[in-house]
Amino acid sequence: MTNPHRMIEDYESRTSALLERAEEAKAKIAELTGSATSSDGAVSVSVSAGGALVSLSFGSKADDMPKERLAALVMSTAKRAQAQAVDRIATIMAPVIGDNSDAMRFVQEQIPPIEVPDEHNREPQSQRQFVVNEEQQDAAATRQTPPARPVRRPVEDDTDYEQRGPFKKDGGW
Repeated sequence: MTNPHRMIEDYESRTSALLERAEEAKAKIAELTGSATSSDGAVSVSVSAGGALVSLSFGSKADDMPKERLAALVMSTAKRAQAQAVDRIATIMAPVIGDNSDAMRFVQEQIPPIEVPDEHNREPQSQRQFVVNEEQQDAAATRQTPPARPVRRPVEDDTDYEQRGPFKKDGGW
């Protein structure tokens, strides 16, 4: 027969160990960062476990980069750092709640998917367009949206042949 006192001690021991692992995981997650550097070294980013920007630095290649390209590179690098942070959270939580448990599936369902754009898609569409000759330049100019035409306001006629009064719609005074 199993000793009830021994069962309670085992349960308390397992619970205590689980709480200890949970506290360790909590501390690790609080200190966790995800980091990424662009393939050309122009941008380095670190984010917290929640995805908040912790640090951002630029390499020498960022100096000559168009602002639009640099902004896109910062965003894609930050998303890669966020994806790394999410992976680390799962790694930290696995020993606490089980790698393939319902609790782990619940944790993973709570984390929104992070779409990491392709870093090699470097220039915005508008920057990729170039003109080979004058005919193409003229064609490109005609494809662009023409400036808005000025709106012509109707000119008020000073001549009031109906002799209406200024306060009545029926023309009387």
